[in-house]
Amino acid sequence: MRQIFLLILLFIVGQWLVKALRRHDAQTSNRTGAGANSNAGARGANGANGANGAARGAEAAQLAEPMIRCVECGVHAPKSDSVVVAGQPFCCAAHAQRHSARPTGRDAR
Repeated sequence: MRQIFLLILLFIVGQWLVKALRRHDAQTSNRTGAGANSNAGARGANGANGANGAARGAEAAQLAEPMIRCVECGVHAPKSDSVVVAGQPFCCAAHAQRHSARPTGRDAR
C-alpha cells in the first residue's frame, strides 16, 4: 500500500515538474521575441510593435489553400494550380484532354 502511495506521489511531482519546465520555456521564448522586437524597431513607438504583432497574427490566421481531387487520376492538387473543364477539376491540362477524349454514354460500349 505504501508503494502505491509513493508511485502516485512521484507521478504528481513529475507532472508538476513537466508543467513548470513548459512554463519556463514559454516565458523564455516570449522574452526572446520581445527583446528582438525592441532591438529592431523604435523603442518608443508602441504602434509599430503592435502593427508587427497584428501582421504576424494575420499570417497565422490565414487558412491553407483548398485542394481539389483530379477526376482523371485522383491526385489532390492546389486549387490555384488546377484546371477546371466542364465543371470538373483536373490536376493538369493533359488529364483534362484525356478525360474529354474518352467516349461517354452509348459510345463507351
